Amino acid sequence: MKLQGKFIIAIGAILLLFYSILLLYSSHQQHDLIYGQARQQARMLYKQILLTRKWVADHHGLYLLKSDKAGANPFLETPTIEDVNGNIYVKRNPAMVTRELSEYAARNDWCRFRVTSLKPINPYNAPDAFERQSLLEIEENNADEIVSIVNENGQHVLRYIAPLLVKDSCLNCHGKQGYRLGDIRGGLSIVIPINWADKMISENNRSIVLYGLLSITLVTATLVWLFSTLVSRPLAELASTMNHYPGQSVAKPSHKVVKDEIDTLSDTFYELSCRLDVSRTTLGQAKKQAFQSEKMAAFGLFTAGIAHEVNNPLGGLLNCVKALKAEPDNTELLERYLPLLDKGLGRIEHTMQQLLHFSRSAPLLNLQRIDVDLVIRECFELLNYRLRTIDLQLELSLKDKYYVDFEALQQTIVNIGLNAIQAMGEGGGTLFVKSEEIDDFLTIQIKDTGPGIPDEIFDKIFDPFFTTKDVGVGTGLGLSVSYALVEKMGGTLSADSKRKQGALFTITLPVTQNNPV
Repeated sequence: MKLQGKFIIAIGAILLLFYSILLLYSSHQQHDLIYGQARQQARMLYKQILLTRKWVADHHGLYLLKSDKAGANPFLETPTIEDVNGNIYVKRNPAMVTRELSEYAARNDWCRFRVTSLKPINPYNAPDAFERQSLLEIEENNADEIVSIVNENGQHVLRYIAPLLVKDSCLNCHGKQGYRLGDIRGGLSIVIPINWADKMISENNRSIVLYGLLSITLVTATLVWLFSTLVSRPLAELASTMNHYPGQSVAKPSHKVVKDEIDTLSDTFYELSCRLDVSRTTLGQAKKQAFQSEKMAAFGLFTAGIAHEVNNPLGGLLNCVKALKAEPDNTELLERYLPLLDKGLGRIEHTMQQLLHFSRSAPLLNLQRIDVDLVIRECFELLNYRLRTIDLQLELSLKDKYYVDFEALQQTIVNIGLNAIQAMGEGGGTLFVKSEEIDDFLTIQIKDTGPGIPDEIFDKIFDPFFTTKDVGVGTGLGLSVSYALVEKMGGTLSADSKRKQGALFTITLPVTQNNPV
């Protein structure tokens, strides 16, 4: 997943978590606030009803003209009175006023309230389950009020009940029941529907969710745009520059006055690429020098033998010239020595061409279609003077020509051949050289019958400057340079060795006869 995708997911998750917590907190707060309003409404109604009841009690009740809607209260001692004109009036005590006001409010879908008691005079005022439990709790704990949200007939209602204390005005009616001033004679129970509160909470929650989602979308879109502009796009450009390096040079970045971290990263990569360019140039020169140094080191090792190869025919040539000078008119001697002179000069010329061919510098990579077996033979002809006590066995079976780097292949074979000859020492031995093509790869194997490579140094034989030879005899670059040369041609150079059974070096090169690139 791209960094931008991870950034979007992370920001979205953080915003979603934040708004979820905000929604829960807001919902809880508005729940408490709205339900608190409902509780406060119940308290205010309770006080208003108490005030009404007190007014009725202070005036010793209310009298209404008797009608079909206003009947007499049978629980009162004097439920009715008659005036001088014969009109009959019914008495309304505080409890009955409370009940009739409650019925009137219920008919208008507002609320319900009533007086209830654990010892009611009127059976209508008997408490329900909630009221009974609340009255008991009020008596036991002297609670000022009991408030609860319950579900009645599929709707939420607020149940409120508070105690009714006996006052002076109450003793006229309730003194005969044994109540004393300050006693709890019952409670005022209020029921207020709060569907409006649930509706308000639901609407507020929907608004919070809607605005929350809108805010998340806008904030996420803004952050994505900022991330793309300030981070993603500059990083993509920097990544593209890195991918094309070193094929394309890195241009010096041009930044604003105030640089950010990505600008610093671009500057750092530019400086790194400059150092790498310098290092690559230096390394290339060092490789060239190492290649030529190792070649000249190998060249120095067989210079003495080559001098012997030149001196032998040269001595014969001098003898022939002296003989011809002594007898300039001897045609028979001239006919016999001229072919020998020509053969000796040709041998010297061939030896010198091999030396010049071997000692010249090699380009970085120059693939040519050549006869690999012929190159192998020429290399061991150069080493022929070192093979006097060694049996050279060539098993060369490459029938075609291949695209390889002539100089690199020649240097590698000479280096490995010299190492094998030196490993077998003055006692001599057998040197096996085999070439073949296997599965689109040409392989060259060079095996000696020397003591082999010790296990403790086997992993170091291709390290630069690692050598077991005496000072002045080897540079320690032979196998390292050979390894690099073979790798440069797209192949591999591997070694295998068994103690006292010699060493085997295998050169493996891809067959690229139709693709000289």
